[in-house]
Amino acid sequence: MFKKPLSNLKTSAPLRSSDRRKLKQRVTTAYNLTPEEGDVLVPDGILSVKFSTHVDEPGVAYLSVDGDPLWFTLGKGTDLDLIPTIYTLWKKRDLVPFLSTPSAVTPILIGGADLMIPGVIHCPPALPEHQIVAIKQFVRKDGQPFLSPPVAIGWMALPSDQLRTAAKEKGKAVHIAHTWKDHLWDMGSRPDIPEDTLLNSGSAEEAPGDASEDEDPTPPPQSESPSGSTPEPSGASQSVSYTAAEITELLDQALLQAIRTALKSLPSSSFPIPATQFYSNYILPSRPAFPTLVVSPAGFTPSSSNEPPTVTTDITIKTSTHKSLTTFLKAAEKNSLLTLKPPQKNQPDVLVTSVNTSHPSVDAHTTFATLKDFETTAAKKAAREEKEREKREGKEIEIRELWKPHQTSVDLFEGMGGSKTELYTIPEIRALVNSYIMAHNLVNAREQAYINLDDLLYSCVSAKQKAGKAKNKDSDQAETETPRFMKRDELTKNIAAKMQSWYEIRAEGRDPVTKKGSLSPVQVVMKVRQGRKASTLITGFEPFFVDAEDMAEDLRKVCAGATSVSSVPGKPAGSGLEVLVQGKQSTAVVEYFTAKGIPKKWIEVTDLSGKK
Repeated sequence: MFKKPLSNLKTSAPLRSSDRRKLKQRVTTAYNLTPEEGDVLVPDGILSVKFSTHVDEPGVAYLSVDGDPLWFTLGKGTDLDLIPTIYTLWKKRDLVPFLSTPSAVTPILIGGADLMIPGVIHCPPALPEHQIVAIKQFVRKDGQPFLSPPVAIGWMALPSDQLRTAAKEKGKAVHIAHTWKDHLWDMGSRPDIPEDTLLNSGSAEEAPGDASEDEDPTPPPQSESPSGSTPEPSGASQSVSYTAAEITELLDQALLQAIRTALKSLPSSSFPIPATQFYSNYILPSRPAFPTLVVSPAGFTPSSSNEPPTVTTDITIKTSTHKSLTTFLKAAEKNSLLTLKPPQKNQPDVLVTSVNTSHPSVDAHTTFATLKDFETTAAKKAAREEKEREKREGKEIEIRELWKPHQTSVDLFEGMGGSKTELYTIPEIRALVNSYIMAHNLVNAREQAYINLDDLLYSCVSAKQKAGKAKNKDSDQAETETPRFMKRDELTKNIAAKMQSWYEIRAEGRDPVTKKGSLSPVQVVMKVRQGRKASTLITGFEPFFVDAEDMAEDLRKVCAGATSVSSVPGKPAGSGLEVLVQGKQSTAVVEYFTAKGIPKKWIEVTDLSGKK
């Protein structure tokens, strides 16, 4: 709803005391709050401001004295939902029931998409259609499940009880109204997102349905109980722990899984692989998503509940009988599953030089749902559903900004298990970086908003920066180096800056176009030419499948004025054309381009007609 800037913003004004009391009464009644909670969420000095969304829907936002949006309404009338913003949800996380989704889906929601059914992991039962719900990110850190604070809010698109039967169907689960980092969020102070919360071993929300091989393989993990919902009785949740020997068996199974799947298709040129990279990129992601289905711990008796038990033991080398990665790999080598090479002069790690894909244990291995499957499948399906929705709902040109590993970022992507030849979107880069951060435990222990940069990350993003010119000509310029820690979003931006820019444009009835370089918006410039006559000049439209002669003819009729086509002044022949329209015609030109399917984001209007 707020994927584009708000328009028609009126001047904010403080609410009168009586109006503030009415607003507080609405909030406490709608969300079953105490008067004290109402005072926190509807504070003294609260302001109101009217606005319109990018689809011309009217609304009212209620702001704190510091300018943070706290509540908003959408539409006309008196009986409107009073919707909490992300700022308010972070103050009281249990204000509304919540659903969860993989973290890779969040950028898709921020981009303006609704939450699709395949992207739902947790969902409480008995939620009616149109119920206001929050969306939280589900992530795993060191094998433990976590939930983020709310990152989006919206309305249920269908009753939650229907999600189980609809899980294998296509469709929307939640209509998103507002998200973290959208333009309503940007009106406020934009603080760092609070820390994630470890899922409790209490009652669990219901997942949408049983997963098949091609669907999200995630049954409902243990989780918090959302406000406003009572989970269906399912018995007490189980907690299980593994012995060191059982952890070793699970890691052995993860190794067999990795050899049977990801490593089997690797070309011989991919070897040797450093031991730590082999462990983080192949063994850790291949650990079972549901360990008790692979190795049953001693004394474990499955309950009648559909919920998987909570595993309280980290499934890592440190908790196994081996204690060290080298010992684990040497045991695998002794069993003829792989071959090793001692550390080299410039490489402290043991090297894995090959894997035995024809080993009898590999042939006999039964594959299972892995943590990697668990964290990526739902995100991919949600993205695919969103693309199909956009295709059905309109003919808007699809434009993707892409990045390719280049120079210093090549080694990083190979080290993260990515490809040096593929093109990536920012969400894909972020997901790959986040997986690497989790696998290497790089979150700063003191300041969890920051990431500790290991040698691989540091070698990509580090660059000596000039701190300022020296005071005299004979002294060297002072230089500062990149610090060994960085915020997560800043890290993603720095990595993207080290990559090569590409873009892809898709339009109905045309072959996709993928090109190297950054895509520039269409330029619509109004300026005074030939005395005091204003004209509108249009350039940069060719990448968007717009023909200059056809556009000039169409605008001549629409604007009832003269048009012309010529080469862009000051540029080499063949580098582009310029269409001139008589008069200040930016509105008509923008409408022409949007009718052609060009998103407004890619149309830049500049008015220079006031300059002499």
